[in-house]
Amino acid sequence: MKNYKLDTLCVQAGYTPKTGESRIPSIAQSTTFFYGDTQAMADCFDLKSADYFYSRLANPTVAAFEGKVAALEGGVAAIGCSSGMSATTLAVLTVAGAGDNVVCSQAVYGGTYNLFTVTLPKLGIACKLFDPDASAEEIEKLIDDKTKMVFVETVANPAICVIDFDKVATICKKHGVILAVDNTLATPALCRPKEFGANVILHSSSKYLDGHAAALGGVIVDLGNFNFKNNPRYAAFNEPDESYHGLVYADLPAAVFATKCRAQMIRDIGAIMSPQNAFLSYIGSDTLALRMEKHSSNAAKVAQYLKKHPKIEWVRHPSLADNKYHALAMKYMPNGQGGMMSFGIKGDVKTCAKFMESLKLITQETHVADVRSCVLHPASTTHRQLGKADLEKAGVPENLIRLSVGIENPDDIIADIEQALENI
Repeated sequence: MKNYKLDTLCVQAGYTPKTGESRIPSIAQSTTFFYGDTQAMADCFDLKSADYFYSRLANPTVAAFEGKVAALEGGVAAIGCSSGMSATTLAVLTVAGAGDNVVCSQAVYGGTYNLFTVTLPKLGIACKLFDPDASAEEIEKLIDDKTKMVFVETVANPAICVIDFDKVATICKKHGVILAVDNTLATPALCRPKEFGANVILHSSSKYLDGHAAALGGVIVDLGNFNFKNNPRYAAFNEPDESYHGLVYADLPAAVFATKCRAQMIRDIGAIMSPQNAFLSYIGSDTLALRMEKHSSNAAKVAQYLKKHPKIEWVRHPSLADNKYHALAMKYMPNGQGGMMSFGIKGDVKTCAKFMESLKLITQETHVADVRSCVLHPASTTHRQLGKADLEKAGVPENLIRLSVGIENPDDIIADIEQALENI
């Protein structure tokens, strides 16, 4: 299906039924699978067979969703995980261990920030943060012989920064470092990071891919464009894995990163997506292209409205011509800038709370990027572990409201915002 357009892939990729089979993937709600042939099962454990033997490692329903997301991102393989955070964790652990480090944009989702700066250091994996607007020279200084990954978000949540792929990818290529991109808020419908130098893609599939706030999940996509062979930075890929009879991952013809991730990390940690959630995400992603067009157009209209309102201090959405990331958005996301935005209310935390509590159509919830519009105050929720200085560094001032614009009628969304603003 490589020659089909993205909206066709949304509907068709990942699963092809045989005669008499269900037209959409069935839910293989089973932990295990039957084998009458002893050698056939042994081949599964030796990675000589792609058949299924235990759902902690692979499952037919999960595989259908994995295949669809891999096709959408232009990857060679994907791994469905139990959540977006588990996907990020497993991706890092696939390449990094004690004594290594990851270089990460400081403008990332609060949970990711906490993972990189608090949890991973407990395992001996250090994190070096950079301002996404910093010069290439400043960012490059952070990379050393122990750097195993550079991590960025296409569109940062909730700072709504657009990453400059050319700047970061050039650095990664120069030093032979993996560029991992969280493409959750842009989705492949609006941006394909592979075309701009990415090597690994991460998704919280609970967001736009699923689209309905129905299924928790995450996805790791191996884009198959990184050369691990004889790369001293990734010695573990070039050494025999005795837990798989001396398999050398760098010698594999394809999906080197994904195979190591599944064979080691998924095998030992087991944070795979559930079949039920994979099924819901698979059918949800059928309409991804349609939804992203609507999310983007609605958000652009709401941004224009907020920009003119006297009670709004600032608005961040890349569709706005005077937005500092507008040029980058036009370069990397020309067909739509997504449904996520943030804005600052003139006032303090109490003013923000009163505004959100006055909304009637738009709901306050710990979620983004589904069909329903919702808001959140990150400084007191997702980013509450950060002090005021760190909030500013992360692009999350205390008066920031995060707005995920849904696919309702834009006039109704704006009317709800207007009546809430009248109450502050």
